[in-house]
Amino acid sequence: MAMDRITMAFWALVLSLLAAATFFAVGTWRHQNTQQQRDAKLDSGDVVQLSKVIDGDTLVVQKDGQGVATVRVLGIKSFESKHGKDSAALYGRAAEEALQRLVADKPMRVLVNNPPRDKHGRTLATLYVGDQDVGLALVSQGHVLVYSVFPFASMPLYLQQQQQARAANLGLWADSEVTARAEGMIRDWARGAP
Repeated sequence: MAMDRITMAFWALVLSLLAAATFFAVGTWRHQNTQQQRDAKLDSGDVVQLSKVIDGDTLVVQKDGQGVATVRVLGIKSFESKHGKDSAALYGRAAEEALQRLVADKPMRVLVNNPPRDKHGRTLATLYVGDQDVGLALVSQGHVLVYSVFPFASMPLYLQQQQQARAANLGLWADSEVTARAEGMIRDWARGAP
């Protein structure tokens, strides 16, 4: 009799956990589906305005009259800025601030990548303010790394600018600890690890 109660309690707990997991999975799926439907479709040549900087390599842009889209700037990777005690977080915040300065209150022209979206549903694109390539500007100032896992047309120019920023100890390249971490990431990317 006592064993039956324990067995019933066990199965009740298992069913409760399965129900909770299903509830959260469905909620997550709905949120992602709504997010992707809400995003405006961007095409090469579109002109957009900044809505919000998410981090040093991702932003939300407003397409006139058609809503917003999340853009992952092609070819760059910034350090995370949200990890307060991480020594690289300072450079992640600097990248966010630099991106904000480069694009705030300025029209941006979009050049959509092929494939146009990453695995998170963000639009992969090169952004231009006037004739200035935003990603290249961030690389040349030492705010971000060239993300070389997926080759792109301008990658040789980006790598050249990264080497110049490093030689001049600009931005993240001025900190030996962060430089060592960046070099490790670059080695991982060369082996094809995202």
